[in-house]
Amino acid sequence: MKEAVSRYVADGSMVAIEGFTAFICFAAAHEIIRQRKQGLMLVRMTPDLVYDQMVAAGVAAKMVFSYLGNPGVGNLHGIRRAVEKGVPRPLVVEEYSHFGMVGRYIAGASKLPFFPLRSYTATDLPQANPDIKFMVNPYGDDEIAVVPPINPDVAFLHAQRADAQGNTQLWGLLGMQKEVAFAAKKVVVVVEEVVDEVVIRRDPNRTLIPGLVVDAVVAEPYGAHPSYVQGYYDRDNTAYLEWDKMSRDQASTEAWLQEWVYGLPDRAAYVQKLGPARLALLDPGELWAEPVNYGRYAA
Repeated sequence: MKEAVSRYVADGSMVAIEGFTAFICFAAAHEIIRQRKQGLMLVRMTPDLVYDQMVAAGVAAKMVFSYLGNPGVGNLHGIRRAVEKGVPRPLVVEEYSHFGMVGRYIAGASKLPFFPLRSYTATDLPQANPDIKFMVNPYGDDEIAVVPPINPDVAFLHAQRADAQGNTQLWGLLGMQKEVAFAAKKVVVVVEEVVDEVVIRRDPNRTLIPGLVVDAVVAEPYGAHPSYVQGYYDRDNTAYLEWDKMSRDQASTEAWLQEWVYGLPDRAAYVQKLGPARLALLDPGELWAEPVNYGRYAA
């Protein structure tokens, strides 16, 4: 991870760390903070704790997003401080609906000039965001909203497994990982385990991201904690509740960053600090899918 962040994240880069509720690569975020990157544009459908921590650490200059909050808990206090008070640094925000961000990723992945959608009619978002525009429907007599494509400089996408060529398999609650992978200029896949190519080939329909768009593969067990990875570990709800209390003050937030990010050399040390008892509480148990027969031609 240290090498991937050093190689692909330059100051001022547009960075996407995607994964909807699950598969949020906190390991990448923490390494970016640890390397003290500056002036980043952070792109994500739901900023979650991951961007709250990055903004609180002062690595971001702008955030492009849809829905802002600590899921199921409340506000993201680090981002709020940055927007309202410029602490630790001022933050510019560019807001869309979820579908607006979906459209931006699809347009970016498909090399389209824009993406049309109807959901901005009679809403206030176009007044807050001048990049949401309206055009005459070429197939009718009404107007339709359009949003521009987005092509991050680098995307960090977490998954269960990949082979060494970057063919990446995910299962469970998915977001826009595939579209982000095709939209981004560089793609770093972060996985719980790297597996042999034969494992990927035996279950091809589970391959969401093909290796042809992947620039690097990082093996990082528990790299998505405190979010979850289906079948590997559950969401650490305690961590989300603890962050809400602790992050209300910049001084206590910085103390947390010192203890859990700056003061640790890498993700392995973070996992060790969590300890086996905490990790045991996140054991997802077992619920296996039924095997399927893909068939094989025999001469």
